[in-house]
Amino acid sequence: MAPSDPGFVVLIPARLASTRLPDKPLADIAGLPMVVHVARRALQSGARRVVVAADDARIVAACQAHGVEAMLTRADHPSGSDRLAEACTALALHDDQIVVNVQGDEPLIDAGLIDAVARTLADRPDAAMSTAVHAIDNLAEFLNPNVVKAVLDAQGLALYFSRAPIPWPRDSYAGGTLQALPQPAPWRHIGIYGYRAGFVRLFPNLPVAPLETCEALEQLRALWHGHRIAVHVSEHAPGPGVDTPDDLARVRALMAG
Repeated sequence: MAPSDPGFVVLIPARLASTRLPDKPLADIAGLPMVVHVARRALQSGARRVVVAADDARIVAACQAHGVEAMLTRADHPSGSDRLAEACTALALHDDQIVVNVQGDEPLIDAGLIDAVARTLADRPDAAMSTAVHAIDNLAEFLNPNVVKAVLDAQGLALYFSRAPIPWPRDSYAGGTLQALPQPAPWRHIGIYGYRAGFVRLFPNLPVAPLETCEALEQLRALWHGHRIAVHVSEHAPGPGVDTPDDLARVRALMAG
């Protein structure tokens, strides 16, 4: 597949149930359901097709009402990856087809980032997946366990992902506290993934990894089983996602502005 033509498909898994924000995909932002905003952003990328894979007919109906392609998937999938696997099979995507997984709660996702993640995988036949990071410039963010950090090798492949502050700057630790960020700057993981459709179908059948269970990070399953993840380094942090009512209020304010 030529680097200049990733020829990719965007799949957006959308689940109606959310413990912190009920009916999250349908949350109104500037007069449109959140998942429709996500799909419209994805349609600004170079994707050949954008499909919402939903677990509820109400999400499908909301998407179709606004001209967004959507399909109904099983409601009992344990993760978004399982939902993607069903969608890849239902859409009859060939094994080499590049699929970008855009989360359904990212209404400010940058289309350029979607393109970059697709191209990163197209350029790396040695990798099964691709994702993205950006530099952390804030010590509190580095220490926050809700901020996932990544460590890369010299070829731009992921060595590890963790909620812990990695790499740990030994010489900056004094008096029981960390005094400064490591140098060069550490990487914050951005939750967007590229796959080949064949690997999407394989992934749910891989045994859950101990590291995945410990860190609650699904991408560690791929690394545990020896699959490589190519990483795009973004110059910019992504727009805020929506997990809580406060997040929703923030995004509504940004969209209104």
